[in-house]
Amino acid sequence: MPLDLSPLRISFATTVVATAFTFVLGVLAAKAMYGTKGRMRGWIDGVLTLPLVLPPTVVGFLLLLAFGRRSVIGQALEHLGFTIAFSWPATVIAAVVVAFPLMYRTALGGFEQVNPTLLEAARTLGASEWRVFRRVLLPLAWPGVLAGTVLASARALGEFGATLMLAGNIPGRTQTLPIAIFSAAEGGDMRTATVWVLLIIALSFGIIALLNYERTGRPSPPQPTTGSSTGPISIATSPAETIPGVQSARLEMAIAMQLQSFPLDVQLMANRGTLGLLGASGSGKSMTLRAIAGLVTPDRGRIVVNGRVLYASTDKVNLPPAERRVSVVFQDYALFPHMTVAENVAFGLNKLESSERSRRMISQLQLVHIADLSDRYPGRLSGGQRQRVALARALATAPDVLLLDEPFAALDPHLRRQMEEQLREALAGYAGVVLFVTHDVGEAFRFCVDLAVINYGKIISAGPKQELFERPGTVTAARLTGCKNVAAAKRLSSREIEVAEWNCQLSSAVDVGDSMTHVGIRAHHLVFTKTPDAVNTFPCWPVATSEAPFEITIYLHLNTSPIGDEAPHLQVELAKDAYCELQSRPLPWHVELNPEKLLLLQS
Repeated sequence: MPLDLSPLRISFATTVVATAFTFVLGVLAAKAMYGTKGRMRGWIDGVLTLPLVLPPTVVGFLLLLAFGRRSVIGQALEHLGFTIAFSWPATVIAAVVVAFPLMYRTALGGFEQVNPTLLEAARTLGASEWRVFRRVLLPLAWPGVLAGTVLASARALGEFGATLMLAGNIPGRTQTLPIAIFSAAEGGDMRTATVWVLLIIALSFGIIALLNYERTGRPSPPQPTTGSSTGPISIATSPAETIPGVQSARLEMAIAMQLQSFPLDVQLMANRGTLGLLGASGSGKSMTLRAIAGLVTPDRGRIVVNGRVLYASTDKVNLPPAERRVSVVFQDYALFPHMTVAENVAFGLNKLESSERSRRMISQLQLVHIADLSDRYPGRLSGGQRQRVALARALATAPDVLLLDEPFAALDPHLRRQMEEQLREALAGYAGVVLFVTHDVGEAFRFCVDLAVINYGKIISAGPKQELFERPGTVTAARLTGCKNVAAAKRLSSREIEVAEWNCQLSSAVDVGDSMTHVGIRAHHLVFTKTPDAVNTFPCWPVATSEAPFEITIYLHLNTSPIGDEAPHLQVELAKDAYCELQSRPLPWHVELNPEKLLLLQS
């Protein structure tokens, strides 16, 4: 008798249809679980994965209970003229149920491998959640999704137990290849069983080959090239020079939220220009920016930009990131690796017409001097070039607020100053508010007009940068702004201070308040003098030195020569040529602590 090919036809149709259903259901379930948190996540994941660990016959039995003629679903379908059990749709349902966990788990694993900062960047560029999923998450997770599709199709092709329980063994209708093999072997027709076995092995090898090609046959992502590239305090930043036709921007915020280690409680008012948010790592700087961008939700408070309310806990207003008109340049730049430079910059311009989108994209690339790199992928760019792309992308959407989260942290030191100048040039015509987060004192002083010092979630000092460096107010603010000489002090009179740690008494140029607990002086404000009887001038001996390319740090002991391992009192920063001249003088040297340069501080 000729070989009946109906099992091949049924298996092929079942596998194709089941794979299509499994792909859609598995990806949607993985997407839903990707954004799910809490205790219920584990239970839901367990239910979705259960068919993977249950014996197929148990799965088939449960399906029979659900879709059989005596079940509620079965009886309802019979009234409509449909029957699931022991029909071809039953083979599809059985294949979908047993293959679904593989698709779901593999797709979820692919989603979880995607850098979440990339999704946040897309949201701040105005992308809806569907567009974030379609243009960023799914393409970047595609290798995992495709692997899940291949594995699911293999599982659907080989399904036996659940299919036999729900669909039965009806030749020409529900008899798939695995069931045909079982029937032929059970009936003693080993020739037919062998043919089907060889065929299903060949199909399985084909599926494995496709999976291996996906893993090893695709080109490796481009690697980066080396080389250079050309209580809370409320503050108001100094308005920048007016640009004709541009209204002054304004950011007002007062938010509070509980972080893991401390509460974040920040109040700020910033006008057009650059406000630096200075603080140590983990002080709450980046979380403040994330709250402004809408990437995290404060517990309470209010954020207003140019009179438009972005967040207000009392009024239950919380605009999503896509509607805030707040762009972020992330510390790692968060460029979409599967898009070219041009596509990255144009990503947030999808609502514009094609001609205007192209014009604005080219304009931004020219502004940051990388128009010739438009067709490259981020993996082929140097660190400085990636930073320029991130800046161009952020500015292309014309945001009301631009947030720079330590934008130079990923660059080599020799590139930072160059990129600072280029960033300053690119922002020269920007009319919005710029918040610049950094822990680098020199970087903040060079780049920003105004500064706010944040420590453990609270702004402890703020104002114009020069004023803040001259009068930081607190010990923490003084140290965060680079003051290396700080010591506990005692008020002796309205202008006199005793500093036991430095073994001296000092005269102040201003009145010493009762709240003063410490005194400080910056290392570059100490002066070596040949006039030993000047005010606040003391004999001193060098304890140690530390050499930098262009200056020397000298550690001094005041009033007496150090004995043994006695600790130094002060640090002095001195140019190398001045240090060479100083070495020619006999000891002790004399150092002056200018009364006008003393910092009177509170703890």
